[in-house]
Amino acid sequence: MSDLDPDSHSDLACGLFLHLLNRELQEQGLFLFSLVENRVDFRDRFAEIFRSFCTDYPVLGEALERRYGGVEGIYTLIWQGEGVIPGKTRTMHWIVQDAPGVSPGAIEDDLAGKWLIFLPPSEIDSAWVRVRDATCRGELGISSKVSTARPNPDSRDERRVIYVYTRDWRDEADVMRVRERLRELGFTERLGYKRNIETFRGEYSEKGKKVTYYSA
Repeated sequence: MSDLDPDSHSDLACGLFLHLLNRELQEQGLFLFSLVENRVDFRDRFAEIFRSFCTDYPVLGEALERRYGGVEGIYTLIWQGEGVIPGKTRTMHWIVQDAPGVSPGAIEDDLAGKWLIFLPPSEIDSAWVRVRDATCRGELGISSKVSTARPNPDSRDERRVIYVYTRDWRDEADVMRVRERLRELGFTERLGYKRNIETFRGEYSEKGKKVTYYSA
């Protein structure tokens, strides 16, 4: 990555660092969102992880420091909700929360699929907390992710979306178990479930054409 322009890749750098920060903290038995929401000072751990990031990705580390004014500036950005609260996240399109024990990248498996929850921006932050926390408790599927306030050219309207992934679309009992838990969390409207197969093919719902495999 030595040929990257630090200024033009600061958002890429921030997204990658937040991903690594989440992973490192979880390996220590901590969740970034819990630290931020409970106002727990974790500067020392943060600084250690950031130093490691700069060692592995010096150009991206420099881009972050240049844009946000060093370690303290980056820490403050996250403390204010970047990478934690969808409505306050503008450096990346998605926030991802894996379930306990799930290997990174499991949501990219061909057999995986997800329930889709579309909501107006005013409702997305509180809805995400419910889904995220249930995911961390192992009550839903393998992972969940939510779209953020960063403008996405692929979005078709102003709504935000939460994806709730299951490991295997063929396991209808597990897929419907997750759907029932989502109802218990307050998502009672009819939802569609889309397989990764269709997503990887670039197939999306259009007038007269649906690509959801389950609907419940």
